[in-house]
Amino acid sequence: MNWRVYILAVTTFAVGLVELIVGGILPNIAEDLHVSLATAGQLITIFALVYAISAPVLLSLTAKVERKRLFLISLLIFTLGNLLTFFSTTFLTVMIARIFTAMSTALVIVLSLTITTRIVAPTHRAKALGLVFMGVSSALVVGVPMGIFITEAFGWRAVFLGISLLSTISMILIALLLERMPIGEIVPLKTQLKSLGNLKILTAQLTTLFMLAGHYVLYAYLTPFLVEAFDMGASWISICYLIFGIASVSGNAIGGWVSDKIGTSKALIVIVSIFALVLFTIPYTTIAFPLFLLFTVLWGALSWALTPPLQSYLIQADPKSSDIQQSLNTAALQIGISIGSAVGGAIFAVTASAMHLASFGALFVLCALGCIIFSIKRAPITQEQTLNYPSAQHHSS
Repeated sequence: MNWRVYILAVTTFAVGLVELIVGGILPNIAEDLHVSLATAGQLITIFALVYAISAPVLLSLTAKVERKRLFLISLLIFTLGNLLTFFSTTFLTVMIARIFTAMSTALVIVLSLTITTRIVAPTHRAKALGLVFMGVSSALVVGVPMGIFITEAFGWRAVFLGISLLSTISMILIALLLERMPIGEIVPLKTQLKSLGNLKILTAQLTTLFMLAGHYVLYAYLTPFLVEAFDMGASWISICYLIFGIASVSGNAIGGWVSDKIGTSKALIVIVSIFALVLFTIPYTTIAFPLFLLFTVLWGALSWALTPPLQSYLIQADPKSSDIQQSLNTAALQIGISIGSAVGGAIFAVTASAMHLASFGALFVLCALGCIIFSIKRAPITQEQTLNYPSAQHHSS
């Protein structure tokens, strides 16, 4: 396997930190910038929303830019955005910086994946892509706990300075060691959106959106929840995030295993149903910390268990547009995050409590359950319905 893939994995780790790390240090940001926790939580909302819009739009707008050059430009903007966060003195400045880092993150992650497919042999492609995805999942596992520890020692701004240093190192390595990349064929945005005209596909994508919305109603405000429920200090909060992160990464394997055992459709219904039940139950597990920890592991594992069977389902539902569906599924995921964190912030602002956010999140997950049942019951997509979609092999960027 091409050793340059490891550089791309480190890069995705660096940019993956930015979105995930804010949730663990929200109270510190809110206090320093003199805003409420609910307001600070919108930093997660705006990032996810801009990311979702930027990924397909910016790829279409930059279709004629050489890939290595675009990669370096994106990393430079990402680095400057984090430096702007480090030096910012107002919440508005931080919000503007989040917009720029979200746009650049969207491009960096997509380009990392597409470049990986070009620099490795087909026989090593799956392993290489798994390694790049591991960069993002590693950011989930160690990013938030690491951010909490750094914040306690040096302040929350130091977190973003550290991320900018990581991205600078990645930028130098890519500039020196990665060859120029020819421009591949880009699927027009109009064509991508056209695939959502089929209700079977649309409701499958909405399953991801509602699932992540329900998840982030609580997850975006997990730190204030832990403080309110258990009066936790920074060390225990970081441990909880670490446990949650490890469980989340394992969820990918669990989702794939369940899908293989009982079939894709049944796996989707089972995973979404149990996830709704777990979220409904979480507020009532705070009577005993070990019980809460058990449900936190279930929550974390199920939050990512949906991905393998749903990706498989989208491919089975419409093989001709499977590449487009993967791109749109990422957008649906980010929109779900933005909706969930926004709703969680609104509820938190009104109630001044994080205790029952999970119950509200479960309502979104029930919507996801309705969507996937509707999608499964729809008739299979016919060959005629897919004739206008480009083949997956052409969607290389």
